[in-house]
Amino acid sequence: MGAAAIALLVFAGAFVFLFLWAIGVFNSIKRKEIASETAWSDIDVQLKRRYDLIPNLVNTVKGFAAHEKQTLDAVISARAKAVNTTGVAARAQAEGELGQVLGRLMMLSEAYPDLKANQNFLALQEELTSTENKIGFARQHYNRTTQQYNEQIETFPGVLIAGLLGFKEREYFELTTEAEREAPKVQF
Repeated sequence: MGAAAIALLVFAGAFVFLFLWAIGVFNSIKRKEIASETAWSDIDVQLKRRYDLIPNLVNTVKGFAAHEKQTLDAVISARAKAVNTTGVAARAQAEGELGQVLGRLMMLSEAYPDLKANQNFLALQEELTSTENKIGFARQHYNRTTQQYNEQIETFPGVLIAGLLGFKEREYFELTTEAEREAPKVQF
């Protein structure tokens, strides 16, 4: 075997190695991207659950505190905005606003003892509290998987493959103000 044949074999071996390495890095990035997308879907499921609870909660409060129209309208408006918002950052802002007005709605129970004692209202409050906790855990999971994906595409060697194949950094689900960071206060 001549020197040219050996050089050709070494070159071919290096090419095959680099090709297989690139496939491995691509698959790793893709798995992390899929995990981040799945985590976002988990958030959507919990947010839908929250959106479904809100009309029942508003109707229950309406029966006891009909003259609190401004608060009830604010909840309905914030829910509609959150439902129709797309994009991670915009969704986080809309969810923060919804959380604030839900907190105001929950505070109404302090002013209306009959409402505070209503079994339907208490059940809805408990369900909302449970949903808020699930949303919090889903956000944490999404941000963790998104961080792993972003880290993979921004560090070597993933940055080489990500740049060539057009992988883009994903946004985190972050609340932007201190008021949004506070969970709605639900008191029994």
